[in-house]
Amino acid sequence: MGEAEGSGSKDKRWSLHGMTALVTGGSKGIGHAIVEELAGLGASVHTCSRTESELNNCLLEWKAKGFQVTGSVCDVSNQAQREKLMNTVSSEFNGKLNILINNVGNNIGKTVSDYTAEDVSVLTSTNFESAYNLSVLAHPLLKASTAGSIVFISSVGSVMPANSASIYGANKAAINQLGRYLAYDWAGDNIRVNTVAPGVIKTPLAQRFFEGIEGGIETIISRTPLGRFGKPEEVSAMVVFLCLPAASYVTGQIIFVDGGTTVNGLFFPEPITNKGCPPKPI
Repeated sequence: MGEAEGSGSKDKRWSLHGMTALVTGGSKGIGHAIVEELAGLGASVHTCSRTESELNNCLLEWKAKGFQVTGSVCDVSNQAQREKLMNTVSSEFNGKLNILINNVGNNIGKTVSDYTAEDVSVLTSTNFESAYNLSVLAHPLLKASTAGSIVFISSVGSVMPANSASIYGANKAAINQLGRYLAYDWAGDNIRVNTVAPGVIKTPLAQRFFEGIEGGIETIISRTPLGRFGKPEEVSAMVVFLCLPAASYVTGQIIFVDGGTTVNGLFFPEPITNKGCPPKPI
Protein backbone atom coordinates (compact mmCIF):
# COMPACT_ATOMS: atom_id res chain seq x y z
CA MET A 1 0.00 0.00 0.00
CA GLY A 2 1.38 3.40 -0.97
CA GLU A 3 1.62 6.26 1.51
CA ALA A 4 -1.10 8.31 -0.19
CA GLU A 5 -3.50 5.37 -0.24
CA GLY A 6 -2.92 4.62 3.44
CA SER A 7 -3.34 8.26 4.41
CA GLY A 8 -6.62 8.53 2.55
CA SER A 9 -7.94 5.37 4.19
CA LYS A 10 -7.05 6.73 7.62
CA ASP A 11 -8.74 10.05 6.90
CA LYS A 12 -11.98 8.28 6.01
CA ARG A 13 -12.01 6.47 9.35
CA TRP A 14 -12.13 9.83 11.11
CA SER A 15 -14.52 11.65 8.80
CA LEU A 16 -18.30 11.87 8.42
CA HIS A 17 -18.28 13.41 4.94
CA GLY A 18 -21.21 12.17 2.91
CA MET A 19 -23.08 10.90 5.98
CA THR A 20 -26.47 12.03 7.25
CA ALA A 21 -27.63 12.48 10.84
CA LEU A 22 -30.69 13.27 12.92
CA VAL A 23 -30.18 14.79 16.38
CA THR A 24 -33.19 15.35 18.62
CA GLY A 25 -33.17 18.41 20.86
CA GLY A 26 -30.25 20.08 19.13
CA SER A 27 -30.92 23.72 19.98
CA LYS A 28 -29.14 23.76 23.37
CA GLY A 29 -26.94 21.90 25.81
CA ILE A 30 -25.46 18.55 24.84
CA GLY A 31 -27.64 18.29 21.73
CA HIS A 32 -26.29 21.60 20.40
CA ALA A 33 -22.71 20.41 20.95
CA ILE A 34 -23.46 17.12 19.16
CA VAL A 35 -24.88 18.93 16.11
CA GLU A 36 -21.75 21.07 15.88
CA GLU A 37 -19.43 18.08 16.32
CA LEU A 38 -21.20 16.05 13.62
CA ALA A 39 -21.38 18.95 11.17
CA GLY A 40 -17.77 19.88 11.86
CA LEU A 41 -16.70 16.41 10.73
CA GLY A 42 -18.64 16.75 7.50
CA ALA A 43 -22.06 15.23 8.20
CA SER A 44 -25.31 16.70 6.89
CA VAL A 45 -27.46 17.12 10.00
CA HIS A 46 -31.16 17.59 10.68
CA THR A 47 -32.19 18.56 14.19
CA CYS A 48 -35.40 19.45 15.99
CA SER A 49 -36.62 21.53 18.89
CA ARG A 50 -39.96 22.37 20.48
CA THR A 51 -39.11 26.08 20.38
CA GLU A 52 -39.10 27.61 16.89
CA SER A 53 -37.28 30.83 17.85
CA GLU A 54 -34.41 28.92 19.50
CA LEU A 55 -34.15 26.60 16.52
CA ASN A 56 -34.09 29.43 13.98
CA ASN A 57 -31.36 31.26 15.90
CA CYS A 58 -29.24 28.11 15.91
CA LEU A 59 -29.79 27.49 12.19
CA LEU A 60 -28.57 31.01 11.40
CA GLU A 61 -25.53 30.47 13.62
CA TRP A 62 -24.67 27.16 11.96
CA LYS A 63 -25.15 28.59 8.48
CA ALA A 64 -22.65 31.33 9.31
CA LYS A 65 -20.16 28.63 10.32
CA GLY A 66 -20.63 26.83 7.03
CA PHE A 67 -22.30 23.77 8.57
CA GLN A 68 -24.87 21.74 6.64
CA VAL A 69 -27.69 21.77 9.20
CA THR A 70 -31.46 21.92 8.74
CA GLY A 71 -34.17 21.80 11.37
CA SER A 72 -37.82 21.47 12.18
CA VAL A 73 -40.11 22.08 15.14
CA CYS A 74 -41.08 18.84 16.87
CA ASP A 75 -42.23 17.62 20.28
CA VAL A 76 -40.75 14.11 20.24
CA SER A 77 -43.09 12.97 23.03
CA ASN A 78 -45.92 13.08 20.46
CA GLN A 79 -46.18 10.13 18.05
CA ALA A 80 -47.78 12.11 15.22
CA GLN A 81 -44.98 14.67 15.40
CA ARG A 82 -42.36 11.91 15.53
CA GLU A 83 -43.78 10.42 12.34
CA LYS A 84 -43.81 13.83 10.66
CA LEU A 85 -40.19 14.40 11.70
CA MET A 86 -39.07 11.08 10.26
CA ASN A 87 -40.94 11.75 7.01
CA THR A 88 -39.11 15.07 6.75
CA VAL A 89 -35.75 13.37 7.37
CA SER A 90 -36.51 10.62 4.85
CA SER A 91 -37.40 13.18 2.18
CA GLU A 92 -34.37 15.36 2.93
CA PHE A 93 -31.88 12.48 2.92
CA ASN A 94 -33.39 10.42 0.09
CA GLY A 95 -34.64 7.59 2.27
CA LYS A 96 -31.30 6.92 3.98
CA LEU A 97 -29.97 7.86 7.40
CA ASN A 98 -26.53 7.01 8.80
CA ILE A 99 -26.83 8.41 12.32
CA LEU A 100 -29.62 8.84 14.87
CA ILE A 101 -28.85 10.60 18.16
CA ASN A 102 -31.66 10.24 20.70
CA ASN A 103 -30.70 13.18 22.88
CA VAL A 104 -33.96 14.62 24.26
CA GLY A 105 -34.47 14.28 28.00
CA ASN A 106 -36.22 16.06 30.85
CA ASN A 107 -36.69 15.84 34.60
CA ILE A 108 -39.31 16.94 37.11
CA GLY A 109 -37.58 17.30 40.45
CA LYS A 110 -39.68 15.57 43.12
CA THR A 111 -39.35 12.82 45.70
CA VAL A 112 -40.65 9.40 44.70
CA SER A 113 -43.92 9.67 46.64
CA ASP A 114 -44.70 13.14 45.26
CA TYR A 115 -44.85 12.18 41.58
CA THR A 116 -48.31 12.16 40.04
CA ALA A 117 -49.43 9.71 37.37
CA GLU A 118 -49.26 12.59 34.89
CA ASP A 119 -45.66 13.39 35.91
CA VAL A 120 -44.64 9.78 35.29
CA SER A 121 -46.42 9.71 31.94
CA VAL A 122 -44.83 12.97 30.78
CA LEU A 123 -41.32 11.92 31.81
CA THR A 124 -41.60 8.42 30.36
CA SER A 125 -42.97 9.64 27.04
CA THR A 126 -40.17 12.20 26.76
CA ASN A 127 -37.22 10.20 28.08
CA PHE A 128 -37.99 6.66 26.94
CA GLU A 129 -40.90 6.33 24.53
CA SER A 130 -39.62 9.06 22.22
CA ALA A 131 -36.24 7.35 21.83
CA TYR A 132 -37.76 3.92 21.35
CA ASN A 133 -40.33 5.02 18.78
CA LEU A 134 -37.91 7.23 16.84
CA SER A 135 -35.47 4.33 16.62
CA VAL A 136 -38.17 2.05 15.23
CA LEU A 137 -39.29 4.73 12.76
CA ALA A 138 -35.67 5.32 11.70
CA HIS A 139 -34.84 1.62 11.32
CA PRO A 140 -35.68 1.36 7.58
CA LEU A 141 -33.64 4.49 6.85
CA LEU A 142 -30.67 3.30 8.90
CA LYS A 143 -30.80 -0.12 7.25
CA ALA A 144 -30.95 1.48 3.79
CA SER A 145 -27.74 3.41 4.52
CA THR A 146 -25.91 0.04 4.93
CA ALA A 147 -23.92 1.55 7.82
CA GLY A 148 -26.21 2.88 10.54
CA SER A 149 -25.42 4.10 14.04
CA ILE A 150 -27.73 4.98 16.94
CA VAL A 151 -26.52 6.70 20.09
CA PHE A 152 -28.78 7.10 23.11
CA ILE A 153 -28.04 9.79 25.69
CA SER A 154 -28.54 8.30 29.13
CA SER A 155 -27.25 9.50 32.52
CA VAL A 156 -25.24 8.39 35.54
CA GLY A 157 -28.64 8.54 37.23
CA SER A 158 -29.43 5.32 35.38
CA VAL A 159 -27.06 3.34 37.61
CA MET A 160 -26.82 5.38 40.82
CA PRO A 161 -29.48 7.35 42.74
CA ALA A 162 -29.69 11.09 42.16
CA ASN A 163 -31.63 13.51 44.33
CA SER A 164 -35.14 14.26 43.01
CA ALA A 165 -34.64 12.25 39.81
CA SER A 166 -36.06 8.79 40.47
CA ILE A 167 -38.37 8.56 37.43
CA TYR A 168 -35.79 10.21 35.17
CA GLY A 169 -33.19 7.71 36.39
CA ALA A 170 -35.55 4.78 35.87
CA ASN A 171 -36.31 6.00 32.33
CA LYS A 172 -32.60 6.25 31.57
CA ALA A 173 -31.97 2.78 32.99
CA ALA A 174 -34.57 1.52 30.51
CA ILE A 175 -32.69 3.36 27.74
CA ASN A 176 -29.50 1.52 28.73
CA GLN A 177 -31.19 -1.83 28.30
CA LEU A 178 -33.00 -0.77 25.12
CA GLY A 179 -29.64 0.06 23.58
CA ARG A 180 -28.37 -3.44 24.33
CA TYR A 181 -31.42 -5.11 22.84
CA LEU A 182 -31.36 -3.02 19.66
CA ALA A 183 -27.63 -3.67 19.24
CA TYR A 184 -28.40 -7.38 19.38
CA ASP A 185 -31.54 -7.30 17.20
CA TRP A 186 -30.26 -4.96 14.50
CA ALA A 187 -26.64 -6.10 14.15
CA GLY A 188 -27.64 -8.11 11.09
CA ASP A 189 -28.78 -4.89 9.43
CA ASN A 190 -25.31 -3.38 10.06
CA ILE A 191 -26.77 -0.92 12.59
CA ARG A 192 -24.61 -0.27 15.64
CA VAL A 193 -26.29 0.94 18.84
CA ASN A 194 -24.48 2.48 21.80
CA THR A 195 -25.34 4.56 24.84
CA VAL A 196 -23.48 7.51 26.36
CA ALA A 197 -24.24 8.29 30.00
CA PRO A 198 -23.04 11.74 31.08
CA GLY A 199 -22.42 12.87 34.63
CA VAL A 200 -23.29 16.42 35.64
CA ILE A 201 -22.68 18.60 32.60
CA LYS A 202 -22.97 22.40 32.41
CA THR A 203 -26.31 22.63 30.58
CA PRO A 204 -29.59 24.54 31.13
CA LEU A 205 -31.17 21.34 32.50
CA ALA A 206 -28.41 20.90 35.09
CA GLN A 207 -28.55 24.56 36.11
CA ARG A 208 -32.31 24.28 36.66
CA PHE A 209 -31.82 21.11 38.69
CA PHE A 210 -29.42 22.78 41.14
CA GLU A 211 -31.47 25.93 41.70
CA GLY A 212 -32.42 26.13 45.37
CA ILE A 213 -30.29 23.13 46.43
CA GLU A 214 -27.94 24.56 49.04
CA GLY A 215 -24.43 23.20 48.62
CA GLY A 216 -25.52 20.87 45.81
CA ILE A 217 -22.81 21.94 43.40
CA GLU A 218 -20.04 21.58 45.96
CA THR A 219 -21.29 18.15 46.99
CA ILE A 220 -21.35 16.81 43.43
CA ILE A 221 -17.88 18.17 42.70
CA SER A 222 -16.53 16.62 45.91
CA ARG A 223 -17.72 13.22 44.67
CA THR A 224 -16.24 13.62 41.19
CA PRO A 225 -12.59 12.50 40.94
CA LEU A 226 -11.79 15.08 38.23
CA GLY A 227 -13.13 17.76 40.59
CA ARG A 228 -15.40 19.66 38.20
CA PHE A 229 -18.54 19.54 36.09
CA GLY A 230 -18.27 18.37 32.51
CA LYS A 231 -18.71 20.44 29.37
CA PRO A 232 -21.19 19.64 26.57
CA GLU A 233 -18.35 19.26 24.07
CA GLU A 234 -16.75 16.58 26.26
CA VAL A 235 -19.90 14.50 25.83
CA SER A 236 -20.38 15.28 22.14
CA ALA A 237 -16.83 14.12 21.38
CA MET A 238 -17.62 10.63 22.70
CA VAL A 239 -21.02 10.54 20.98
CA VAL A 240 -19.55 11.42 17.61
CA PHE A 241 -16.63 9.02 18.00
CA LEU A 242 -19.17 6.20 18.27
CA CYS A 243 -20.63 7.29 14.91
CA LEU A 244 -17.31 7.32 13.06
CA PRO A 245 -16.11 4.50 10.79
CA ALA A 246 -13.23 4.19 13.28
CA ALA A 247 -15.73 2.80 15.82
CA SER A 248 -17.12 0.20 13.41
CA TYR A 249 -16.65 -2.71 15.84
CA VAL A 250 -18.20 -0.97 18.87
CA THR A 251 -21.85 -1.79 19.60
CA GLY A 252 -24.07 -2.55 22.59
CA GLN A 253 -21.93 -0.47 24.96
CA ILE A 254 -22.77 1.99 27.74
CA ILE A 255 -20.00 4.55 28.12
CA PHE A 256 -19.93 6.94 31.07
CA VAL A 257 -18.63 10.46 30.49
CA ASP A 258 -18.76 11.57 34.10
CA GLY A 259 -15.36 12.66 35.37
CA GLY A 260 -15.16 9.39 37.31
CA THR A 261 -18.36 9.86 39.35
CA THR A 262 -19.51 6.26 38.88
CA VAL A 263 -16.19 4.79 40.03
CA ASN A 264 -15.63 6.97 43.09
CA GLY A 265 -17.22 4.40 45.40
CA LEU A 266 -16.90 5.18 49.10
CA PHE A 267 -13.83 7.37 48.66
CA PHE A 268 -13.98 11.09 48.05
CA PRO A 269 -11.04 12.90 46.42
CA GLU A 270 -8.78 15.34 48.16
CA PRO A 271 -8.93 18.94 46.88
CA ILE A 272 -7.50 19.17 43.39
CA THR A 273 -4.44 21.07 44.72
CA ASN A 274 -3.31 18.08 46.82
CA LYS A 275 -2.10 16.04 43.88
CA GLY A 276 -0.43 12.77 44.74
CA CYS A 277 -2.25 12.32 48.07
CA PRO A 278 -4.44 9.22 48.29
CA PRO A 279 -8.14 9.81 48.99
CA LYS A 280 -9.26 9.40 52.58
CA PRO A 281 -12.08 7.01 53.53
CA ILE A 282 -15.32 8.46 54.88
